[in-house]
Amino acid sequence: MKIIVAGGDGFCGWPTALYLSNQGHDVIILDSLIRRKWDQELHSNSLTPIANLDQRITRWQELTGKKIKTYIGDLNHYDFLREVLIQTKPDAFVHFAEQRSAPYSMIDREHAVFTQVNNVVGTLNVLYGIKEIVPDCHLIKLGSMGEYGTPNIDIEEGYLNVIHNGREDTIPYPKQPGSFYHLSKVHDSHNIMFATKAWKIRATDLNQGVVYGLHTKETLMDPMLVNRLDYDAVFGTVLNRFLAQAAVGQNLTVYGKGGQTRGFLNIMDTIRCIELAIDNPAKHGDFRVFNQFTEEFSVSDLAKKVQEVARAKGFDPHITHIENPRIEKEDHYYHAAHSKLQDLGLEPHLLTYQVLSDIFVSVLEHKDRLLKDNLLPNIRWA
Repeated sequence: MKIIVAGGDGFCGWPTALYLSNQGHDVIILDSLIRRKWDQELHSNSLTPIANLDQRITRWQELTGKKIKTYIGDLNHYDFLREVLIQTKPDAFVHFAEQRSAPYSMIDREHAVFTQVNNVVGTLNVLYGIKEIVPDCHLIKLGSMGEYGTPNIDIEEGYLNVIHNGREDTIPYPKQPGSFYHLSKVHDSHNIMFATKAWKIRATDLNQGVVYGLHTKETLMDPMLVNRLDYDAVFGTVLNRFLAQAAVGQNLTVYGKGGQTRGFLNIMDTIRCIELAIDNPAKHGDFRVFNQFTEEFSVSDLAKKVQEVARAKGFDPHITHIENPRIEKEDHYYHAAHSKLQDLGLEPHLLTYQVLSDIFVSVLEHKDRLLKDNLLPNIRWA
């Protein structure tokens, strides 16, 4: 198949593009390279050194003989996107190309507005491009489990059966997002749902949990292909942040009580979920929603797991609690359905001691690049 991976230079997009290419698909990366500019803005970095996109693509072709074409540009520029779609005529459009950090969206008014305009308008342009140029193209959009929030009932996969005043219906699951970033994802979902209904395009929304891990089979082929490892308090996941703190002798700083519970999955499962969605496309007019995660953990659970791994390697980090910079429930019920992707064939890679240990080894290998001042939060919701 011919597949566009929008955001193919990023943490999820890069290993996905390599994996799909390795599977024999004709892969096209579309990216504005803005993620690298955010590192400059925030005076941050990937702990692993990242080659530029041209170097990455060239090295991939040298190693495998497989070509990946790139288009550098912004989804918010419709003329650019339209020309890419005309030239490539993709069978599937994998959409990672959004600002994906909740803290970044909460820095100030400017960053909140940028996040919503960038994400919502970019997705709207993709929907119009598919409608006008490639109506058979299957949109595979990365959503977020954060769209749901933390309701006091079970979270279903996209939809909820309700009985109200004696009448029954299936409605989109109520959303309670916790940041302007997560709100942008909710707006995306509503726009995609409307577009599938009005224009009979086909779309799959993958509400992804927190992704951990670093390596895939393809990124391990050469140092030039290594994936990002974000550890800072803006773009780094809590697991990476704890591992980085342990590596430099800091305490593991848990926000608030540490009861915040979320869904998690390995990066290798991310790329497999994309493949499953591609191989089992939605029907025209169908808006499918899959919850894309494999396990649930609280922040305190993760801190204890990292502490165990660090101690086995001669480090002794303590777990401390600091004021939560976010507005969120810290003690809450959390149980979310996530069976649809497993029904399609997903075999999860679980968060084992060995998986954590392997990530920690990579952190230790590159800890001279670590900027300690970036490990503690400086962005507050209120």
